[in-house]
Amino acid sequence: MAVEEEGLRVFQSVRIKIGEAKNLPTYPGPNKMRDCYCTVNLDQEEVFRTKIVEKSLCPFYGEDFYCEIPRSFRHLSFYIFDRDVFRRDSIIGKVAIQKEDLQKYHNRDTWFQLQHVDADSEVQGKVHLELRLSEVITDTGVVCHKLATRVLECQGLPIVNGQCDPYATVTLAGPYRSEAKKTKVKKKTNNPQFDEVFYFEVTRPSSYNKKSHFDVEDADEVDKMEIRVDLWNASNLKFGDEFLGELRLPLKFLRQSSSYEAWYFLQPRDNGNKSLKTDDLGSLRLNVVYTEDHVFSSDYYNPLRDLLLKSADVEPVSASAAHVLGEVCREKQEAAIPLVRLFLHYGRIVPFISAIANAEVKRTQDPNTIFRGNSLTSKCIDETMKLAGMHYLQVTLKPIIDEICQVHKPCEIDPVKLKDGENLENNRENLRQYVDRIFTVITKSGVSCPTVMCDIFFSLRESAAKRFQGDLDVRYTAVSSFIFLRFFAPAILSPNLFQLTPHHPDPQTSRTLTLISKTIQTLGSLSKSKSASFKESYMAIFYDYFNEQKYADAVKNFLDLISSSGRRDHKSIEQPILLKEGFMIKRAQGRKRFGMKNFKKRWFRLTNHEFTYQKSKGDHPLCSIPIENILAVEKLEEESFKMKNMFQVIQPERVLYIQANNCVEAKDWIDILTKVSQCNKKRLTVYHPSAYLNGHWLCCKATADNAPGCTPCTGGLPANIQLDIDGDRETERIYSLFNLYLPKLEKMQEACGSKSVYDGPEQEEYSTFVIDDPKETYKTLKQIIEDVVTLEQEHAQYKRDKFKKTKYGSQEHPIGDKSFQSYIRQQSEISAHSI
Repeated sequence: MAVEEEGLRVFQSVRIKIGEAKNLPTYPGPNKMRDCYCTVNLDQEEVFRTKIVEKSLCPFYGEDFYCEIPRSFRHLSFYIFDRDVFRRDSIIGKVAIQKEDLQKYHNRDTWFQLQHVDADSEVQGKVHLELRLSEVITDTGVVCHKLATRVLECQGLPIVNGQCDPYATVTLAGPYRSEAKKTKVKKKTNNPQFDEVFYFEVTRPSSYNKKSHFDVEDADEVDKMEIRVDLWNASNLKFGDEFLGELRLPLKFLRQSSSYEAWYFLQPRDNGNKSLKTDDLGSLRLNVVYTEDHVFSSDYYNPLRDLLLKSADVEPVSASAAHVLGEVCREKQEAAIPLVRLFLHYGRIVPFISAIANAEVKRTQDPNTIFRGNSLTSKCIDETMKLAGMHYLQVTLKPIIDEICQVHKPCEIDPVKLKDGENLENNRENLRQYVDRIFTVITKSGVSCPTVMCDIFFSLRESAAKRFQGDLDVRYTAVSSFIFLRFFAPAILSPNLFQLTPHHPDPQTSRTLTLISKTIQTLGSLSKSKSASFKESYMAIFYDYFNEQKYADAVKNFLDLISSSGRRDHKSIEQPILLKEGFMIKRAQGRKRFGMKNFKKRWFRLTNHEFTYQKSKGDHPLCSIPIENILAVEKLEEESFKMKNMFQVIQPERVLYIQANNCVEAKDWIDILTKVSQCNKKRLTVYHPSAYLNGHWLCCKATADNAPGCTPCTGGLPANIQLDIDGDRETERIYSLFNLYLPKLEKMQEACGSKSVYDGPEQEEYSTFVIDDPKETYKTLKQIIEDVVTLEQEHAQYKRDKFKKTKYGSQEHPIGDKSFQSYIRQQSEISAHSI
């Protein structure tokens, strides 16, 4: 969710890895252990909670959390709780990171000391006040000062134990006096509207000299006084009302202006700042990545976006802007995330990945190492699979993963780790059944594999087969290295990272999933000597269960299906792959002007090139439908011909009606035909669910046989992943990366110049860059730097304009906003430097 500012949208997001806690204080009971969990809070608002780790003082969580932050916040906080079955869970300690300090820990594993938690330090929210100091002349002609304090409203107060019934106390305090007043309680709101005014006599006539009330002979005593506003939650608990925050303002600041109105951040109470011991509470390991994107309107990004989107067409691809980003970023993953999202949004992901994969294959010398490194290609494919394949994982793995997590069958096959009472053979059988089920569900899931993944796998297979023509297996290993090694196996190993489970599994389940993942990974690898690929002898023994040809055949059939794409221009390279065949009954299509449109039994055959039928298996085809001519494949309503299990294959000129043997087979044929034709450019969006008979469509009664359909087509991706991506935001992120690594861009320019004039051994500082064409790469770098500098100037101008317009003490930037104070200092330094 973006926060709108003038001409700009601001996005905030945070990605957190909660690692582990260590050395937590012992429980004051006989067993001394604790059952702990960790929460993530924006100020006082909990946004995520880990699982409970039982009986440990060094709990390992291993959980990842990502969220878009929809509001302003001051602290990102982490609380360690100890679960209590009979009472409210108790807080052991906390880590609170101020928003302006988050960049210090950006993407670094850091151990934080846990701090004590007390009510006086737990504050959030802001208060809107108006103060007016006025001189009043009494009947006797003596001047005294009166203070009017107006409490208008508060925003963002914490919700305590599920409720917030706030009120405010206003106190005028000085060396000899303290006078307090109180607002009404506002029920069930953390954004209370008070709008109440309180009057205080600041100085009195000199004849009024009760010491208990405050005797002022010198008006300078005003400088020693302050107004204090405390916010409270009216509680029904016996412990009394809960403190929510306070504000202290010295009256001397009213000397410059008799009236002052502003917003203020609430602060901790004085005794909330006491230095308390922290070494006895333990520590927490965290990795925090906080991102704030300031996104302009789309036209600002046109030059850089256009340069990036044409990367797939640049020859060589190493001279493209997207490839350059991968070269200058510290980690390829950094570049891959926004690049994949941008190319997905604009429908250019397949040509881009095909281009960089083809270039990588050409640089690969050994087919056994193909796509094994952490290259830009592999990171981009990983990210694409994560985005496009999430639903695919849900429908394939989630049911079995859920069962494994819930049932807790013993599956340990290492004799050394067997628990008392466990039987090794029983455990092996439990594990074998799980592996068999997961293997079967994966290899039968080809028709569910997202189209964009299939297109990428098609490209990988063709590039690898072309490069290593003597290796017949490389077409399979190029694809399996991603779909098994980097997609299914990691999802089984860490289901929480792929949204298959809400939390990291418990140790026993995690061990079971590790053993399954290892076996599935090896099954998918199609290596020659699989048992030898295991370091552990118990794994080699277990794998003997799966040393049958049927497993290798199932993997190859699965890989053939998911790498069978709609890119029909590659027919000359690609050999036809048989996907499905069998007898079905078809109705005559009416290709002949005369003759009965009767039903006949025919042998149907589907490859990744065409859909054909003949009288019997092995005969010459009577009819051949190219895959690109299939516009839709849908069920046919039973009323059309009073026949069950019918479906229709819709072509440009006619429709082929087919009856399958049973409902399961009908679904299989519909799924696989839909899959292979899904990327056809002229696919229909609407169709007729009933047949055209006796001069009209039975469904909508339209009389023209070419009338547009009356029902939306099914099939396709379950959700349009392009809709969840903001193209301008991703381009802004890419600009930020280019800007961050600008010195490396300039170094790469130098390397291009060096290569152009001197073709000898590379200088060591330039050897890390992949530069195939120095001239083209230099042109791209020059354009990138120009675009980045232009955008940087736009950002700088926006900040200057905002700085001029922003009022400190406004609702957006209350007094006490440290991030804004830091921003003011930066702008002042920039202004001084420019002068």
